[in-house]
Amino acid sequence: MAAPHAVQENIQDQLLVQTDWEAAAACRSVTVDTDVFFSEDLGDIAQAKAICAGCPVLSPCLEGALRRREPWGVWGGQLFLNGKMLATKRRRGRPPKNPRPSDSLPVVPIPEHLIELASA
Repeated sequence: MAAPHAVQENIQDQLLVQTDWEAAAACRSVTVDTDVFFSEDLGDIAQAKAICAGCPVLSPCLEGALRRREPWGVWGGQLFLNGKMLATKRRRGRPPKNPRPSDSLPVVPIPEHLIELASA
């Protein structure tokens, strides 16, 4: 059986590994308000997804959000609501007969190794 001190160090090492990527996240270094990642506005959501698209740690961010079943927001370039990824989002009210170009959100591909987890 491992000594209690060794077990504590192992837990601390695991926590560091799990959160090390957060410091490298693009959302930590941009000058926009983090509210864009939790907004209902399509323009804000598009801006958040664009930031995520170029993020070097998109994969661990998305994986963590999927595992935690994030209740809402943009995580790893994907939009979440009630713990599930949304494929699309539209404005409130009746949809227009002719879609507006400003209503389309950027598509950020899901990393290959997370496709199965994302569809669960």
